[in-house]
Amino acid sequence: MVARLGGRWEDFTPGPFPDDPDHYPGPGEALGVTAIGDWTFVFDPDWLGTCEDVITRLSQGTRLVSQAALGIKCMDYFYWYEDGEIRFCFEADDGYVMETPAELTDTMAEIDRLYPSLPHLYDGPAFLLVERLTGIRVTEHLLKGSTFMWGVVPQPTTS
Repeated sequence: MVARLGGRWEDFTPGPFPDDPDHYPGPGEALGVTAIGDWTFVFDPDWLGTCEDVITRLSQGTRLVSQAALGIKCMDYFYWYEDGEIRFCFEADDGYVMETPAELTDTMAEIDRLYPSLPHLYDGPAFLLVERLTGIRVTEHLLKGSTFMWGVVPQPTTS
């Protein structure tokens, strides 16, 4: 992932997940990378996971799941890509901008049951989608118990 973004792994240094979930690096600062099972988890300060050119390239030959939120501005994004192709997305105020794929029908029904008023994805629904698509239940304990490698990647070019 680091190499696909143009970074150099040897320039990354180990460190913990941020203690304060409301304090995270800003654009151009270090991003954090860790392995969780067979997955690479990225803590991205620069919203790279919402840039469709970037996530299309990163998903080549693999599955990519990206969730981003900026609660103070009610911006909420979720993407599922397979081998460079978008399978499902949710974009801020637009809501679900495509038909739900069969693989997520049961998960969406569970979200509707658990969250009937459909709150922001970052209030819970995104984590159910991530778990369904990766098999990993992302929790604060999991993230804070992981060692991340922190470093800077070049600003990606978009086409």
